[in-house]
Amino acid sequence: MKINKTLKTGLWSGLIIVVLFLSIMLFHIITAKPAVYESPNLQVSRIDFKTTIDSVQAKQICSDLRSIRGLTSDSIIVKRNVVVYFHNNKITNSKKVYDELMNKRPYEAQRYILPASLAHKQVCPIDQNSFSYKMAKSLNQIFN
Repeated sequence: MKINKTLKTGLWSGLIIVVLFLSIMLFHIITAKPAVYESPNLQVSRIDFKTTIDSVQAKQICSDLRSIRGLTSDSIIVKRNVVVYFHNNKITNSKKVYDELMNKRPYEAQRYILPASLAHKQVCPIDQNSFSYKMAKSLNQIFN
């Protein structure tokens, strides 16, 4: 008899916890404001240097680039004679960044300009008509 009473109490407690959890989750889903995503505004650009960049020059270039408004400071990649960086294209563009960098020091470099044949090519590797993409997008909209 005592076991049945303990079992009933345990089941009722579990049911109450599940109902509370589902209620809180439902309340959150109903009252949460959806995330507002702006149109993509992060762009990757590149500057080609005429000489190989050593570690001292790399630090100097990174420091100069970080001081330019509109660049994401944690996304500067320096390899051999190429610098790749990300910038907010609503604040600045690759020409402005290049001009500001060249005004800081006399670097021997040129701005990389994408060939016209590649300028309008889609670069997103995800098939936006696939079931998995549509499902992920729907789930993201529900929970955001």
